[in-house]
Amino acid sequence: MTTRDPQSETPPKITEVPPGIAPVVILVEPQLAENIGMTARAMANFGLSELRLVNPKNGWPKKGVREAASGATHVLDRATIHGTVAEAIGDLHYVLATTARERGQMKRVFSPEAAMGEVVAREGQRIAVMFGRERVGLTNEEVSLADAIITFPVSPDFPSLNLAQAVLLVGYAWRQASGRAALPFSGELLSPPASREALVALFGSLETALDGAGFYPPEKREIIARNMRDMLHRMSLTEQDVRTFRGALRALTRKGT
Repeated sequence: MTTRDPQSETPPKITEVPPGIAPVVILVEPQLAENIGMTARAMANFGLSELRLVNPKNGWPKKGVREAASGATHVLDRATIHGTVAEAIGDLHYVLATTARERGQMKRVFSPEAAMGEVVAREGQRIAVMFGRERVGLTNEEVSLADAIITFPVSPDFPSLNLAQAVLLVGYAWRQASGRAALPFSGELLSPPASREALVALFGSLETALDGAGFYPPEKREIIARNMRDMLHRMSLTEQDVRTFRGALRALTRKGT
C-alpha cells in the first residue's frame, strides 16, 4: 500500500453521503489520538462523516490526531464532544453497540453485514454505532442503552480488534448494504481479444523460431507444436499480447543470427 505524506499532498475532493443516511460513529472515552485519527480515516474511506466523542481522555483536540487521520480531517473538524453516552445518543432513533463478548442482555445480536442491512432498512431514521474504550470496551450500562449489538466473527483465540479496525469493518458493511460499494476500477481489457489471424501468425512465428533453435525432437514436433498452441489458446491473448510476443520473438531471432 502506498504511504502518503498528508502534509505535502493536495487535499482530496470529498464526495459526501447526504446527512442522516450514513450511521453516526460514537467513540466512548477514546484515549489515544492515533485511534481517533485512524477512525476518522476509516470513516472517510467508506463515506461516513459524523463522529461523536464521549468524554475523550485527556481532552480534545489531541496532539497527533490530524496526522493519524491521513487527510480525513473533515471528519475531525466536525466531530462533536459529549459528556455522557445518554447525551450523545439523545437525538437518535436507533443505536447499535459493538462488543466482543456476551453481555447477558436480551438484545438482538448482529454481524456487521446484518446490522447494516437493518440500518439501510430504517431509512429516514437517525442511527449510530457505538464503540467502546480501547482496553475495556463499553460498560454493561452503556450497552443497555442500545437497541441491539454488533459483534464480529473473529477468531476466538484472538478476538481483540483495534478501535479503528472495528469502525472500518462496520463502514465497509454499511457501504455494501447501501449499494455504494462500486469498485473504483474494473480491470477490463484495454486491448481487444486477438483475432484468429493474429494467433495463427503468432503460432507460425513461434514455431519457425523454435525450429531454427533446434528445439523440436523430429519425431515429436507436431505433438509439441499442438500442445503449445493449446497453451496459448488457454491464455486468452489480446491483440497487444500477440504484438508483444511477436516483438520478443523478432528480437530473439535477430540476436541469434
